[in-house]
Amino acid sequence: MKNVTPRRPFRLLTTGVAALLLGITGAQSTYASPVLPSCPAAEIFATDNTAIITDPDDPRLTTRLRHFDHEVRGIIRAHGARPGDSTLLDGVFWSDELKQTTYERSREFDVNRVGPERLRGIAGIIAKQYDQEAVLTFRCLPRTSPETDAVEIEVPGVKASDLRKGLVADPEAREKLGGGSVTLDGRLVLIAEIADLPLARKFTEALGADWSEAQVQYGEREFVG
Repeated sequence: MKNVTPRRPFRLLTTGVAALLLGITGAQSTYASPVLPSCPAAEIFATDNTAIITDPDDPRLTTRLRHFDHEVRGIIRAHGARPGDSTLLDGVFWSDELKQTTYERSREFDVNRVGPERLRGIAGIIAKQYDQEAVLTFRCLPRTSPETDAVEIEVPGVKASDLRKGLVADPEAREKLGGGSVTLDGRLVLIAEIADLPLARKFTEALGADWSEAQVQYGEREFVG
């Protein structure tokens, strides 16, 4: 996928995490927020787009990726996993090469009955079939798991245009977060390294979102190409 994979897609979950207030130990404890209420076994973020889109009004950004949705569900099912819900995303990413924001429509696919190896295999097939550099996967895990290396953050009240302006204005967020996605109902979705959670909170609040409404989930992310 372009930009929504190694250039970062974002919204990820799985099973087995209690619905408690989620805290970060030590100096990061002020960044606690509720965990996401439910998690599939994994999530895959993908697109069939191969173009670099720099115009936010490009008509290609209005696609609902319905055929792509149907095809990816078929791939998931054919390789022994169970597809769940699929969410349409508007991705906004910063390109260091172009020195400007780029845009992409993508979908997040919930995947159940899948382990890490099978998940990696499915993502690799999607990347190859749709000529993507990589496809992002996320497995939801307990905060204390040795495999946990990232957080997924969802916050309501953000538009794609807000995200674009925020990335343009914040060099640190551009460098470390790379970008993010927004659902059609206005939920910001970020995937970040655990160490960058304080930065993600600062960036989110600068966009005008209320961090007290944020939901955070720990897990393992992987870019599969």
